[in-house]
Order: sequence, then structure tokens, then C-alpha cells
Amino acid sequence: MRSWRLSIGVAAFGLIVGATPFAFAQNAKEKVLHNFNTNKQDGIGPSGGLIFDAAGNLYGETLRSHNAGFGAVFELTPSDNGFWTEAILHDFSYSDGVDPSGTLIFDTSGNLYGTTIAGGSGTGTGCSVRVGGCGTVFELSPVAGGGWTETVLYNFDHTNGANPRGGLVFDAGGNLYGTTYVGGGSYSSTVGTVFELSPTAGGGWTKTVLHNFRDNHVDKDGVEPNGDLIFDAAGNLYGTTVGGGSDGFGTVFELSPQADGSWKETVLYSFSAGGGGIQPNSGLVFDAVGNLYGTTQLGGTHESSTVFELSPALGGGWTESVLYTFSNPNDGPAAEGSLVFDAAGNLYGALSGSVGCNTDCGQIFKLSNSAGVWSETALFSFDSKNGAQPNGGLIFDAAGNLYGTTTAGGTKGAGTAFEIALQIY
Repeated sequence: MRSWRLSIGVAAFGLIVGATPFAFAQNAKEKVLHNFNTNKQDGIGPSGGLIFDAAGNLYGETLRSHNAGFGAVFELTPSDNGFWTEAILHDFSYSDGVDPSGTLIFDTSGNLYGTTIAGGSGTGTGCSVRVGGCGTVFELSPVAGGGWTETVLYNFDHTNGANPRGGLVFDAGGNLYGTTYVGGGSYSSTVGTVFELSPTAGGGWTKTVLHNFRDNHVDKDGVEPNGDLIFDAAGNLYGTTVGGGSDGFGTVFELSPQADGSWKETVLYSFSAGGGGIQPNSGLVFDAVGNLYGTTQLGGTHESSTVFELSPALGGGWTESVLYTFSNPNDGPAAEGSLVFDAAGNLYGALSGSVGCNTDCGQIFKLSNSAGVWSETALFSFDSKNGAQPNGGLIFDAAGNLYGTTTAGGTKGAGTAFEIALQIY
């Protein structure tokens, strides 16, 4: 059950992701939709963001599961009484993957696609020491009458990349694109890849490595891509690397398709110490005029996370601006997950919080632009009982509510799926 059409998971140039009809949000109220439970046949430690289907059901992944322990894909279904019911769609069993971590995507036929960091049949230097396997790309297809069938589309073997940690994205032709955190070519000089999976006429998928990131001082290339990729309207891909670049602190890169079928990489920006942010760990988002936005884990003026903008310059090149540096202790440690816009141009994101916390357990924030100055509003702070360590991107529903996950906390300590209702004034 594959679709050759454009997936609803594609992020295109000019699209304000998560556009909603509201203008301003001043405070917020959280509702826990599900407490993941280590004592039941449930997922443990949801990772990545959530996605909606057309009927309003939510889908996501957990790094672990109570059944086999290798992770799960879950669905949350709303009821008329305001409660949500969880169903486990698939429990991974090592041979088909371990530790699903990115955000899922749909095709237009209702099939789900995602990646696992480890597991599968591939082997090689640099693959998971804990459980083995270099990771997989998988598809989940709904079955008539109920249930889902999983198909492993690709097993990584390190030579062609290993440990995909981000999500996937479709192009208009039904091809899938993603990154691997390590692997590709020679282990001594390549640290991560950008890959394409193309469906074949007779069934199956063909993998092509579009770019091998090179860990050396000559190319000044990025290393260890971790976040999701996005497309612009011309078919160019954009992403980030945690390390590498001219100073070793990470990059923003572009991959452009060439006439001969190859792809050309351009490093748009190399991060450096000194207040501009370092180690971008998640994906990017476009605004309506072609500027890119993202976060760094460290390196701001207070050695904390930053939110940055990259703007195309006249005559070529890109200019970086730090929009906000987190400094207040209540801001929390590291920014996690991709940012999301509302229709008014405000940015929303999550801060991870402290490991093993009781109070400083993470935060949902909003950034607003007034006359070129960006200011932060702390919309909601987690306290462990209602969740801890939000680490995925956020999404909006049509009413302007935000949804996401925490990897820990909640009443059972195994993480939560949550809704943030924004109060409008």
C-alpha cells in the first residue's frame, strides 16, 4: 500500500508550518492525553513529535516498549468525553528495528513511514554496540478490518550509513529522504549521510547516498546530521549537522539536485563559539519569504541554547542572526525539536529540562517579533507529574492548540503525550 503521490509530510518553501487562525497567546493550560506505563503493554519514553491523520487521531513513537523492549508505534484516538484512547500499532522486535526516534510521516494512502536508530539485519563498524544493527526505514500499512502490517524498506549496513535519528520527508515523486547520524563510505573519514529511497516498479525500494559527510579539516564539511530535512519549492534539501564545519561546532547545509542526477552540497553557515550558538541538533523551518529558523543546544551569550535565523543575502550567501538566547534559569537547558510558526509569525518550541528533575522539567516557549526584536514567553513549565523532558517538535490543531510528547515524567514515569491549550486575549 504505497502512494506515488506527494505526501502530506512534505515541508515546502513558502509554507508556514502549523499555521493557525489565532493571533496572540498569553498563557497556556496543559492537558495530559496519555501517561505511558511501564507496567502495561505500552510504549515507554515517547520520542520525536506527533502527527495528525485526517480524522484527528495522533500518531507517534516510543524508544522502548513493555512488550519486547525495542520500541513501539502508537495511536491516540479522541473520544466525545474528552479522553484519549491509546493503541499500540506495532511493537519492534530487533529484527525489524530498535529505538524509533524521529517523527512519523504519512503518504496520501494512509501508510506511515519512519526510522529506527538501531536493529535490523545490517552490520558494520560503528553500529549499535548495545543491541547491534545499524537501523532501518520502515512502513506501517493499515489492514482492512483493523490492524497494521509493518514492512522493513531498508536495513542500513554502515557502508551506506548507520543510525538514522531524524524523520523522513517525501518529494512529489514518492521518493523518501533522510539522514544517518554516522557511517557512509570509509568509517575513518565519513560521519553521516543524506540518503534517498526510491520505490521500484516491481516492489521494493532502491537506496542512493546523496552525500557523505566528511570528517576532515580540508572540506570543512558538517558531521553527524541529526534533525529532519526540509524541501524548498525548487527541490533543494536543507538540514543541520551537530558537528563539523569550519570550527567544528555544526552547520546548516543545502543539497541541490544537478542535471547529471547527482546532488551538490553547500554549507550555508558554520557555527562558531562566541555567542552565535553551537551544535544545532534539530531540523529547520522556513518562513513565507524564504528565511530559515532553527535552534542550537549551546553557545549563546550565556552558554545556553539559542534560536537563530538564516536569511539569504543579496548576491549570494546567507546571514545568521541570533533571535534569542535563553538565559533565565526558568528557561531550562537545551532547545529540542524543530520550531513551528503560527499564522501571526510567532515561533514555538520546547526546552528539554533537567534529567531526573522534580521541578525544572522542561518548558514550552513562544517567541514574538516586534519591530525586529524577539521576546520570549514561557507558556508552560513541566513539573514531572505532568511530564518531563519534551524533546520533539510541536504541532498545532485547527483550533490553535499545541501537541507534543515528553520522554519522562507523568503519573507512571514513562513519559506523556500532551496538549497545550493557548488562551487567547
